[in-house]
Amino acid sequence: MSERGAANGVTGAARGAAAAARGGIDLRSDSVTLPPPAMRRAMGAAELGDDVYGEDPTVNRLEELAAGMLGMEAALLVPSGTMANLLALLAHCARGIKVLVGDLSDIWLWEAGGAAVLGGLVYQPVPTQPGGELALSDLDAAIFAQDDPQCAIVGLVSVEDTHCLCGGRALPLDYLARLQGFARERGLALHLDGSRIFNAAVAQGVPASRIAGHADSVAFCLSKGLAAPVGSVLAGGRHLVAAARRWRKMLGGGMRQAGVLAAAGIYALEHMVERLAEDHANARRLAAGLEGLPGLRLDPMGETNMVFWRLDPDLPVPAFVAALEGEGVRVLELGRGRLRAVTHYGIDEGHVDRAVAAIARVLDRPERLRARGGR
Repeated sequence: MSERGAANGVTGAARGAAAAARGGIDLRSDSVTLPPPAMRRAMGAAELGDDVYGEDPTVNRLEELAAGMLGMEAALLVPSGTMANLLALLAHCARGIKVLVGDLSDIWLWEAGGAAVLGGLVYQPVPTQPGGELALSDLDAAIFAQDDPQCAIVGLVSVEDTHCLCGGRALPLDYLARLQGFARERGLALHLDGSRIFNAAVAQGVPASRIAGHADSVAFCLSKGLAAPVGSVLAGGRHLVAAARRWRKMLGGGMRQAGVLAAAGIYALEHMVERLAEDHANARRLAAGLEGLPGLRLDPMGETNMVFWRLDPDLPVPAFVAALEGEGVRVLELGRGRLRAVTHYGIDEGHVDRAVAAIARVLDRPERLRARGGR
C-alpha cells in the first residue's frame, strides 16, 4: 500500500468492499460512493455543538476550510447540492428577477424549478455549447429592455463546471475570465454550479480557487467524488453567505449537531481531492474499452470521470440496462436513449475491465435485447 493510501485509509480492500456493499459495479453516479474507513472514524470522533446557533466547532472548521480552498470570504454547509444552488439564487436575486441558465444545466433540468416556486425568480434557458459554455452572444441576446417595466430584469448568470451533460467537461479558464468580465460590465452576478469543481481543478492542474475566483458564488458537493455521505457547500462573500444562511433556516436546512457530517467533509477536502485523478484515468480506460464495440457509439468525452454513449437505434435501452444489471453492472439512462457511466472512489481498474467485458457480453446478444424490449 502506498504512503498516501495508508495516510488516507483508502486501500484496495476498502475500495473492493465498498463496491461489493453496493451489490456489484455501480457506475450510475459518483453520488453512490461510500465513505472510506478513516472518514467514518473522523465522523465518530467529531467535536459537536449546535450549528443553528453557530456553535458546532467542526462545522465552523469545515466552512473556514472550504472558503479558504475556494478563495472566498465565507462558506455554508447545506444538506444537498440542490439546496446550495437554490440558496445562491435566492440570496443573489429578489422576486421577479430573471436568471440565465444553460438549457442542459442541472439547475434547469433536475432541480425541480425551486427558485421559481420558492423564490419567484424567472428562469431563462440559454443554449449550451458542446463544451458546456454559454456563448456570450447568446447571453447578451437574452438581456434586453432592462428599463422596460414589461420585462423581467436579468440579475444573474449561472454556469456549470464540470458540465455533466456535456460529458463531464471542465470549462476553460479563459472562457470563465471572459464570462466574468461580461457579467461585471452588465452588472450581473455570476454563480458557478461547481458540483464537481474539484474534478475540474484536478483535470486542469490548478487549485480550485483559480476556477472559483471568476464567480461571485460557488456551490460544490462533498457527497460525489469526494465520497462524503451527505452534504454540499455554498461559498461566496460574507453578506451573500449570511443571506443564504437565513434562507437555509427557512427551508429547513439547519441541522443542529451537524459536525458529524462536517467531519466527513473535512476529511474529504483534506484527503480525497488528489485521488480524483484516478477516477479520470479510469474513465479514459472505460472509454477505450468501449470504443469500437458493435451496437454502441461513444459521445465525445470530457476530461474527468464521465463516459456517455448511445446504442444503435434498434437496441432497446431499458432492456440493455436491465441485462447489464443482471451481469452485475449498473449504469444510468440520463436523457432519452443516452447512457452514462461515472467512475469514482470504490471503482478501480479491475472493476472497469469487468464492466467493459459485461457490456460486450450484453451487446453480443442483440437478439435477446430486442426480444426483451418487445415484451
